[in-house]
Amino acid sequence: MSLLVVGTVAFDALETPFGKRDKIIGGSATYFSLAATFFTQQANLVAVVGDDFEQSDIEMMQSRGIGTEGLQIKAGEKSFFWSGRYHEDMNTRDTLVTDLNVLADFDPQIPDSYQGCEYLMLGNLTPTVQMQVLDRLKERPKLVVMDTMNFWMEIAMDDLKKIMARVDVLSINDEEARQLSGEYSLVKAARAIMAMGPKFLIIKKGEHGALLFHGNEAFFAPALPLEEVFDPTGAGDSFAGGFLGYLAATGDTSFENMKRAVINGSAIASFCVEKFGPERLAELTKKELNNRIQEFVDLVQFDIDLD
Repeated sequence: MSLLVVGTVAFDALETPFGKRDKIIGGSATYFSLAATFFTQQANLVAVVGDDFEQSDIEMMQSRGIGTEGLQIKAGEKSFFWSGRYHEDMNTRDTLVTDLNVLADFDPQIPDSYQGCEYLMLGNLTPTVQMQVLDRLKERPKLVVMDTMNFWMEIAMDDLKKIMARVDVLSINDEEARQLSGEYSLVKAARAIMAMGPKFLIIKKGEHGALLFHGNEAFFAPALPLEEVFDPTGAGDSFAGGFLGYLAATGDTSFENMKRAVINGSAIASFCVEKFGPERLAELTKKELNNRIQEFVDLVQFDIDLD
């Protein structure tokens, strides 16, 4: 049940109505792998950082069961940096700074010990890099999950369609689904996107939950009502980590089990937003997670009699 994630490990500067952090660890692969290791014993990481990345942060990852053999450290260079400010509604944000730094020429190297992975997460990187990862794996994983964003739809649609044709699950938000498909109805959008290659489609709707599509089947998981949301950064990546981590732990990639995986992913994402960056995930206990999962079950479970 080996799990591999290829994505970004970075530094973020975050500002929300609840406060700010000038420098905190971030990146899609960071959130994903932290979430996944609540379900699997280890999540192997392929990413790149500069020598400004702290050894203590790497040790934190390792202590949580994250394999860092595939983490490249480039001497004399700086890590990827992103700065953003969230609006009052916490659903919209302004990007203030994006410094690609080491990410500008990221060449993903797959260690021999990572070969043969059964589950692969292609984080939000250029479609070209995502294709390189698949090409460099000696065996195709049992399940390939992919994330992308509207930026790649605007500047690299041809390459994006090529990689989409090679993956099993695509995970995007509702705005991206509409842009990618040209359809406003998410049901029509899902049908159009799955025709491009992915057998399964996850459409994330932030505080309004998530949709899972496969063929003519659909499943909706609501978001748990939370009293406070401090920072939504990384919630989508944490969701993906919980989703794929659960599938890897159970070894079952059926649509029925994916429904359970969506609930598990939603539960861990709901913790991610409670503090800045990955702070909440780093301190989260398995007992807290199990209690939150039960809250999700209770939220949607009901009995009804039909005449």
